Amino acid sequence: MNTTLKQLKDITSENCVTVIMNSHRTKPDYLKDELTLKNLIKEVETRLLADTTKRDATLLIDKLRTLAKGIDHSHNLDSLFLFVNHDIAEFTRLPIKVVDRVVIDNTFATRDLVRSMHAESHYYILVLSQDKARLIEALNDQVVKEFKSPFPIENQEFFTRNKAEAATASRQTNLIGEFFNRVDKEVNVIRKQNPLPVLITTVEENFAEYLKMADEQQTIFDTFLNKNRMEEKDHAIVSEAYKIIEAHNTKRNTDRKSELLKAVSENKFLSDTNEIWRALSEGKIQTLFIEQGLFQPAILENDEVVYVSEDHRTDKDVIDDIYDEMIELNMNYGGDVVFLPKGELAKFNGFGAVTRY
Repeated sequence: MNTTLKQLKDITSENCVTVIMNSHRTKPDYLKDELTLKNLIKEVETRLLADTTKRDATLLIDKLRTLAKGIDHSHNLDSLFLFVNHDIAEFTRLPIKVVDRVVIDNTFATRDLVRSMHAESHYYILVLSQDKARLIEALNDQVVKEFKSPFPIENQEFFTRNKAEAATASRQTNLIGEFFNRVDKEVNVIRKQNPLPVLITTVEENFAEYLKMADEQQTIFDTFLNKNRMEEKDHAIVSEAYKIIEAHNTKRNTDRKSELLKAVSENKFLSDTNEIWRALSEGKIQTLFIEQGLFQPAILENDEVVYVSEDHRTDKDVIDDIYDEMIELNMNYGGDVVFLPKGELAKFNGFGAVTRY
């Protein structure tokens, strides 16, 4: 996928088609994914033919089918997204579970992409020693993949065979620093394509040394998985790493929820959908809080949000998910979103907002 999330969410045009579906990583399950996609494309066709001209519908459907034919389902992760309008035809895979659906609107449905960045624990694990480095991508307690190029990186040049030099602690430290610097540069090349945080697993002295020369220190967890685990299997490393990630997430969620409770006491919290919609339009919202798995079709009447039932979601002029629309609008104003587990916002009907002032 060449178009970034920021570019996708900024696109506004007629008939932006988003196809969202769960997919499978392994055979024989992924063999069913092609049929699921065909059925969803058929739904797109039915809706477009009902709501737009036959010429435009045919162009978009042809474009969507061509895109679908180019997808190798043997490389699928846990979900698949297709984005098509008259200018764009792209797909991406994500390691998260989704709700299968078709969204046809004036913008692309990017909520699940945002959720993958904010709600799920998607991260890299840098397995580090003074002799070698491995890099693993993980989602929660599951391995997404271990990078095979340029990793693993072996230290074949930043060491000395000179016994006198080897006895000099400062020279050894400098050589180790040079190796770590090379590793860090390669990590950041990968992070540029997919900017996830990095958890390091290594011994304490290496962690401290790596942080000294890391270019993007703010992207590295301030704690680490202790012990040299270079020879361990990737799934075993991820299983242990996720215990640290879970503790980090618990603290982060506690901090964010306390933010919400403080806003309620200071009368800076909104839970009425239309109040939030108006405040969003004026750039007054700092943070949206939403429970995972909450979707709501709606229409806008005189700039008022009117909920409609799920069986009217595919009707013309119905916004498939008003929460997705709000998340995108808030991000445009520099606000953020917090996804909380189901039930955390029960007394607010699953949705609320903290105002800037």
